[in-house]
Amino acid sequence: MKKLFFLFAFLGAMFFTNAIQAQSYNSAIGLRLGYPISVSYKKFLNESNALELFAGYRGYSFYNWFNVGALYQIHKPINGVDNLQWYFGGGASAFFYNYGNDFDFGDSGSFGLGLMGNLGLDYKFPDTPINLSADWVPTIFIGNGYLSGFGGGYGALSVRYTLN
Repeated sequence: MKKLFFLFAFLGAMFFTNAIQAQSYNSAIGLRLGYPISVSYKKFLNESNALELFAGYRGYSFYNWFNVGALYQIHKPINGVDNLQWYFGGGASAFFYNYGNDFDFGDSGSFGLGLMGNLGLDYKFPDTPINLSADWVPTIFIGNGYLSGFGGGYGALSVRYTLN
């Protein structure tokens, strides 16, 4: 099932790519190496606004979760460094989790929402189709059980292949 999801995520990303805009890349697909590890697709809507879609999985000894979400980001250039931008924004995520060692969406699972802020740096290497970003994603979890309350320690280092 995971392989099928990644295949559809990649095909969807290829479908939504189009012409290069004023920023150093138009769209990119890759991994968010953070909490949780996620597949990420980032698409610029215009020169400074981007939408990042992601899906991730996190496993613990006492519960597991799968999440899907989106972040709206406003990018601003950093003067003096080509292809480096800082960004801020926000978004939401849906969490499907269960207790125990087997992950499923059955009766043992639960559902929660996350309201997220976003602050980070984004860099596109000039001669290669690679984009790096590092961000902080403080999250308010709305749900029950372990996924409720405020989480200020979330974020990721993202490595993406640009699709120009």
